[in-house]
Amino acid sequence: MPTQSEITRRYANIRATMRDHNVDALVVCGNQYAGFEGAVAYTSGFEIVHRYVYVLIPMKGDPALVFPQEARWIGDKKKPFVKEKIWAEIPGRWLRERAQDEGWRRVAVYGLDYIMAVRDYRELQQGTFEIVPFDFHFDMARAVKSEEELAEIRDSMDIIHEGFWALLEGFTPGKTEAQIMAPAVEVFFARGAGPRMMNIVLSGENGEAEAHFKVPGHRRVQARDLMLYSLEIAGAGGYWVEFSRPLIEGEASRRILQMAEIYPEAMEAARQLMRDGVLACEVHQAVADKFARHGFALGHLSGHSIGTTMIEHPAIGAKTQVELKQNMIFSLHPQVVDEDEKVCLYTQDTFRVGQSEGENLSHIPWKFYSSADRRGVASRA
Repeated sequence: MPTQSEITRRYANIRATMRDHNVDALVVCGNQYAGFEGAVAYTSGFEIVHRYVYVLIPMKGDPALVFPQEARWIGDKKKPFVKEKIWAEIPGRWLRERAQDEGWRRVAVYGLDYIMAVRDYRELQQGTFEIVPFDFHFDMARAVKSEEELAEIRDSMDIIHEGFWALLEGFTPGKTEAQIMAPAVEVFFARGAGPRMMNIVLSGENGEAEAHFKVPGHRRVQARDLMLYSLEIAGAGGYWVEFSRPLIEGEASRRILQMAEIYPEAMEAARQLMRDGVLACEVHQAVADKFARHGFALGHLSGHSIGTTMIEHPAIGAKTQVELKQNMIFSLHPQVVDEDEKVCLYTQDTFRVGQSEGENLSHIPWKFYSSADRRGVASRA
């Protein structure tokens, strides 16, 4: 649970942004889909177990948690630091009526595009007030992390590292993709991640990985299969981190090795640019240029801000004209694809923006890992 000073800081930043955009109230949306629950936890302390919930933050007055009536018995209602709780038959109708009773003219919504339930939006749009999309503004208000938040992020990194070594411990050809993943999931759950994890994989044969993510399944892994497990979790404090390293028991293909030669240089170029005042698009360009010089393109944007929501604004992308600020946290995950967009190489690291350069929050070197690199060997140092 955050301290009272941390809660006060969060609400002051959020309300300052609301004031800047002349809104009377903010509706913060969250649901149980992995990565979409975090804004509710950030603004209320409530952990979504099932279904969805809203946090109503008026410019003046106390916030409220607004639940659908059918979620009355789901989730620990004693845990939140927001005390007022509403169980509404249709939450959107309750929010609309509250807004009209208060005479609000502009109601902002975080989660309007992806999170808010359709039945609630239908009710809101019948109101006499203007609905203001607020995803970017809300994320920017929480983008710079406090020391209290950074401690939670470092704890999440410690958990994800332990999970990686557990995964590598069981990495043996002949097992299925799911069996190789399972020890990491056990670590994550035991250390408090609960359902806050998104563990997917890029994999393929003959020293290459196919350029599409999938859930680890029952396919049996062979010695020359390239395995790129994307580990994405949030620890008990609710802060997401992401991490990935390539695994292969045999030899990677020639074109994968060509891609691999560029990764350390590209990631280091990005790290050095992750400093106060640099534009996010400049970081993306530094990564993209390194690969473009060797004839490779990025599969999608280079990365994104990350916190209690898995994907937050701003993105590390070609069009992101946003200045980085010290103690912003970013997942950098360039996926490099071949000319036919069928084969790829991928990595993930989580970075803190510094005053003069970025900090990679992972101490695990980038390289191809095999069963010979298990816990306790020199490569872990």
